[in-house]
Amino acid sequence: MFAVPFDEIAPMVERSPAAARQLASRARRRVQAEAPAPDPDLSRQREVVDAFFAAARDGDFERLLSVLDPDVILRSDGGVRRPGATFVVQGAEAVAGRALTYVRLSPFVQPALVNGVAGVVVAPRGRPFSVMAFTVTRGKIVAIDGLADPTRVRQLDLTVLDD
Repeated sequence: MFAVPFDEIAPMVERSPAAARQLASRARRRVQAEAPAPDPDLSRQREVVDAFFAAARDGDFERLLSVLDPDVILRSDGGVRRPGATFVVQGAEAVAGRALTYVRLSPFVQPALVNGVAGVVVAPRGRPFSVMAFTVTRGKIVAIDGLADPTRVRQLDLTVLDD
């Protein structure tokens, strides 16, 4: 978490520092309330994520769509060293299309537990390149959060799961 200088932000939103602080607080509550809760069964989460990667590996667009929620959101953070890897994509077709563009990395995908949910570490030549966490709700992927910032990925304590 970082400190927000509300006295600097307030003029930008044409509010007092106290009002800017309140706006930020309301926005955080709204985002947290809208975040879908993952299915509690980690093995079921893993099955859905494995099906996602199997479909991507096979180039099976329809099968990819079958494991994605229609409103799925893919967020990726490449940091300052990989700005091209910072993006947000929403919708099953857009996310499935994006997944197919990264099929060349599929041999390097290793299952992992990321922030308590099913995830993967992508590690070409055994070196972590990116990490993805999947939010699976009611058997569908509703969110994918990726981190491709090399500095931050290097600092993670990663535990790869056995297949």
